[in-house]
Amino acid sequence: MSDRIKIFNGQIIHQNRIQSGGCVLIENGKIMDVAAGDVDFPDAEIVDAQGNFISPGFIDIHIHGGGGSDFMDGTVDGFLQIAQTHAKHGTTSMLPTTLTCEKEDLVQTLEAYQTACVTNPLGADFIGMHLEGPYFAVSQRGAQDPKFIRDPDPSEYQEILSSFDCIKRWSAAPELKGAVEFGKYVTSKGVLAAIAHTDAIYEEVLEAYHHGGFTLATHFYSAMSGVTRRNAFRFAGVIESAYLLDDMDVEIIADGVHLPAPLLKLIYKIKGPDRIALITDAMRAADMPEGESVLGSFKNGLKVIVEDGVAKLPDRTSFAGSVATADRLVRTMLTMAEVPLVETIQMITETPARIMGVLDRKGSLTKGKDADVVIFNDQIEVQRTFVKGRSVYQKS
Repeated sequence: MSDRIKIFNGQIIHQNRIQSGGCVLIENGKIMDVAAGDVDFPDAEIVDAQGNFISPGFIDIHIHGGGGSDFMDGTVDGFLQIAQTHAKHGTTSMLPTTLTCEKEDLVQTLEAYQTACVTNPLGADFIGMHLEGPYFAVSQRGAQDPKFIRDPDPSEYQEILSSFDCIKRWSAAPELKGAVEFGKYVTSKGVLAAIAHTDAIYEEVLEAYHHGGFTLATHFYSAMSGVTRRNAFRFAGVIESAYLLDDMDVEIIADGVHLPAPLLKLIYKIKGPDRIALITDAMRAADMPEGESVLGSFKNGLKVIVEDGVAKLPDRTSFAGSVATADRLVRTMLTMAEVPLVETIQMITETPARIMGVLDRKGSLTKGKDADVVIFNDQIEVQRTFVKGRSVYQKS
């Protein structure tokens, strides 16, 4: 593979617009330039985009698995399998995500991440770990195992953070005893505090936002409170709080199942593309045939049924996980939510990069940034994926 690549003859999604013609120049894994015309680039590999879209690579900041593997399996091979699976669908960066579990299983997964990071030549780039739990409200546990759910324990989370510097995000319920102190501590260590699996009311969210550093709503609408009544009085929940707090970011599972079209449109109308990150929240069954699967590790995970494009509990009373891929998220926002392509791409590139603090190196086709590029057609079918200038997928 050449250290120099020129991608031309496409519609470049660049600087909040679509630039017809021109070319993207790559050298040593970085974007050298996005030229307006077809410029000469000696000794470069020439990639003809054939009139398709040339986009920044997709960034998934909440993902559990795919291709038959789950990060909670705690194996390096599993990590690499997931990274390769989602690269086929345009994901060039991802934040591997855990589930509520035993401490020894969490440590095993974090150790596998550290090894996988340096042995990942063929898949999406790992940009840090996301711990989802165990500090949740049992009433909003969703498919999280209730036997592991508990209040924040300073000795526990401080030890974990001191042992693993790969943790970049931690989701918790802000109303729990000690949650504000937890948020304050993790943010002081450069870890993003996110609100998840919660029954908090507005006043508790406000406290967590202002004093605990919680600035992101995890899988917005899923496993979180809306308006409730207590002793005849109504209270705003996390959903209303995220709308009212202009600077609160939200992430949405835009698979067309978890959130119907009216809610997708409402979120977009109120929060806008600069505050919304599209996520897959995908489990191991992503990019696999429908049927029986397991959420979490094979060791102690939850059996689920995948049908209708989503994972369900065996009794079909609730969703139990997403099987989405990044290209599906883009199609959903275009068709169901009727969001323009440029803004849809912003929600899966620039916005998640900004949320996770990697906008200096990812999220746009900008000189000096990592050469994470995806080429897709007008049906959002991925034709080719580059990660740091490496071709990791090409449609046959």
